[in-house]
Amino acid sequence: MSTIEQFGYRQELQRSLGFTDLMIYGLIFMVPIAPFGIFGNVFSVSHGMVALAYVIGLVAMAFTALSYAQMARAFPMAGSVYTYAGRGIGAPVGFMAGWAILLDYVLVPSLLYLVASVAMNSFVPVIPVWAWLAAFVVLNTVVNYLGIQMTARITRIMLAAELVVLAIFLVVAGVALAQGKAQTGAFTPIFDSSGFTFSVVFAAASVAVLSFLGFDGISTLAEENREDAHRLGRSMLAALGLAAVLFVTQTWVAALLTPGRDTLIANGDPAGNAFYDTAAYAGGPWLAVLTAVATAVAWGFANSLVAQAATSRLLFAMARDRQLPAFLSRVNAKHKVPVNATLAVAAVSLVLGVFMSTRANGVGELASLVNFGAMTAFLVQHVSVVVHYVIRQRSTNWWAHLVAPVIGFAVLVAVVYNQNVAAQWVGGVWLAIGLAVLGITYLIGRKPALPTEVS
Repeated sequence: MSTIEQFGYRQELQRSLGFTDLMIYGLIFMVPIAPFGIFGNVFSVSHGMVALAYVIGLVAMAFTALSYAQMARAFPMAGSVYTYAGRGIGAPVGFMAGWAILLDYVLVPSLLYLVASVAMNSFVPVIPVWAWLAAFVVLNTVVNYLGIQMTARITRIMLAAELVVLAIFLVVAGVALAQGKAQTGAFTPIFDSSGFTFSVVFAAASVAVLSFLGFDGISTLAEENREDAHRLGRSMLAALGLAAVLFVTQTWVAALLTPGRDTLIANGDPAGNAFYDTAAYAGGPWLAVLTAVATAVAWGFANSLVAQAATSRLLFAMARDRQLPAFLSRVNAKHKVPVNATLAVAAVSLVLGVFMSTRANGVGELASLVNFGAMTAFLVQHVSVVVHYVIRQRSTNWWAHLVAPVIGFAVLVAVVYNQNVAAQWVGGVWLAIGLAVLGITYLIGRKPALPTEVS
């Protein structure tokens, strides 16, 4: 089994996670009921072919997961695509990949806290959004500070609770369909010739893919994995596969029951209530309340808990290599967690979340930026597989090291091309800032460099 000492690092984090822990972590990060919160948006953009949008999103992420699995075997360290691109291609490329994925990792906790806080405020309006957001941030920071084993135990409980809610919805929806409440044909959610175009489904996939983001977060726990690095890659693929089955199933069933289909397609779902309206139609107001509260807790506690953990590990890895301020690399001696990075994520999430709560479309703006950062970094990830294995290692495993990454790259290009234009502009500005920072590091003599590999 490879150790991080071979790459010039000290083992500081606690190796206590197994395959099941990692898979559950990935599932919680993706949120088994994630489509509840963005169902209406995906439904509108896809012209009702919401299940097809998730299938295309799965294809894009499946090839990306394969690339992650390959690089996790070669470089079993924290840092995700930052580490893989840096080691597989070069330190400057690794910095830019890390900078791009930061747009995803640093913003996603803020997005999750905001969605959950808005939902809770709709039920308990006497407590303002900012207060809910602060409560979620403090709770998750305390849990993450207590160590990765505490986080793992909490995620198991939350996963079970989410699956129970999902099962209740599917059973009630199944009864409604048996009673003849379907609003459209059985296969319309997967293909509707009247609304199908490639631009429509890829644009919808660029939204739906938000639900899949998180499987890559497993790679940030590489230095807390107690098993072989191969198991890390397999846990990513397993989590992605299980999540895809749940996503496609729930969106297919919901799309069959969605009332006011034409109005939703034409006007969108700015309030984010389409799924809950569908639940109310299928089973009554109690089901709408159950699914809405479950979404708030899942996004605001369970998902943001693991997102904060993943982000802190990315900051830790970049700081350890002197590509971010060194204080972010400090590890708590007792709990074996990157304490300063964890607190930094909490602070950014709180400030940014409160600020975006004052904007009319704060959730949509954050979601678009999160997707852009992730997709851009994933493109670099595919390139790193080809460079490391085919060019440097002269691998002849053409499927895993050339064909799959090239296909994955092509699918992601189509997804990014059809993303929100505003997100493309803001994301482009973020990358330009990263290039400027990289240029400054060269000018002051601190160009990106990684510890040399030792035998």
